[in-house]
Amino acid sequence: MNHHRKQLIVVTALLLAFGAAFLGGGQSTAQAGPPDDAVLDWNLYAAQALINAPTATPPGAGQPPPVSVLHLGMVQGAVYDAVNTIDGGHEPYLDGLPPAPASASKAAAVATAAHDVLVGVNVVPPLSQAIVDRLDDLLEGSIAAATVQDGSAAVTQGIAAGAAAADAMLAERAGDGRYGPFRFSCGEGVGEWRPTTSTACTTPSGPSDPNAWVARVEPFVMTSTSQFRTPGPKKIGSGAYRNEYDEVKELGGNGTTTATSRTAEQTAVAQFFVANPVEMFNRTFRGLATSEGLTLVDQARLFALLNVSGADAAIACWDDKAYWSFWRPITAIRVEDGDPRTVTDPAWTPLITNPPYSDHPSGYNCQSGAFMHAAKAFFDRKIAFSLTANLASGPVTRSYERFTDVLDDTIDARIWLGIHFRSADVDGAWIGKRAANWLAENYFGPVTAG
Repeated sequence: MNHHRKQLIVVTALLLAFGAAFLGGGQSTAQAGPPDDAVLDWNLYAAQALINAPTATPPGAGQPPPVSVLHLGMVQGAVYDAVNTIDGGHEPYLDGLPPAPASASKAAAVATAAHDVLVGVNVVPPLSQAIVDRLDDLLEGSIAAATVQDGSAAVTQGIAAGAAAADAMLAERAGDGRYGPFRFSCGEGVGEWRPTTSTACTTPSGPSDPNAWVARVEPFVMTSTSQFRTPGPKKIGSGAYRNEYDEVKELGGNGTTTATSRTAEQTAVAQFFVANPVEMFNRTFRGLATSEGLTLVDQARLFALLNVSGADAAIACWDDKAYWSFWRPITAIRVEDGDPRTVTDPAWTPLITNPPYSDHPSGYNCQSGAFMHAAKAFFDRKIAFSLTANLASGPVTRSYERFTDVLDDTIDARIWLGIHFRSADVDGAWIGKRAANWLAENYFGPVTAG
């Protein structure tokens, strides 16, 4: 956002604030929430802009989880730094940002940082003009609400803090490998990943995930994309592999053309966890932040922990997928592997369509592990909570006693859907755990006096 745009927002905010005071109330056309909810509001606005389908209301870019979480990591990292330059209680994510006056409006800083990253970051395809216009309107509403609460001088200071944090984040992530040329390889040998719609590579490189470039993106905090390399899939021909093969073959069939012994409850769990994890987990923690009474400062740190760890988990996960390039159960079950004890079934069909990339590790579990272990590190205590998946049939809610209990279900769910071997799910959750713990142990710590 340019300097003249920021000046216009401040002037507009002052006029709206004056009108509201004169009339004894009122609300801006952007319908901004209370300034104390700025972190939660802008997490919602960012998720809508990045994740919602272009035809949804409001429209979004329709980014899949491993792409949207990278950009949410940028947004929430900038929001954290913007708030922290005012509060000063924790270590910054990016060094070199000047401290802001303690009197600066944190709400204005949050709105500006989130908005400026969203409209300034390079995404493919670019955000539509309708999305950008909505974000501009939401920013004006947030600034107007902050002006009523904090005053024009504090808002001007907050805008400056948010803009500085956003500029630093955009500069830090420029040329970070997003949207690069890397694509997954395709092979026709035993155990090699290939398209799940056939048993052969249809081109020399094979059709694969157009977002495979996530594997080569510069990490946010990890030392390398391969820092958390997994042990990989079980060796074909081993007893451990046969057990996993039999499990997914028995429990992951579609139940119509392919028989399955999966129970109704197992099917319900499996279908629950087809919901977009990045959207569902961010929405869940917005509600939990409210019910737990977190301050704006604590909210900024929580959502940075959640989404930055989710971003690095995605990078590590896709790097591991490229490294192991292991076939999906549908291919393994339909194609001979040379072991007479893994009985093939050329017609075997999983419960859902397979994603267009390799089995190991599970991307869903990389996200589940990151979000749940980041939450565990932040709250540092047992908290009962619920997840609600907005499925095509309507919203469904599942309740848990602790954050990591979710992983028991997400690990099983991907097997029951017929799209992963168990080790892919367990190792994916492990990557998420390691990414979250690495972040919590090395970043965003409290500033010690002395």
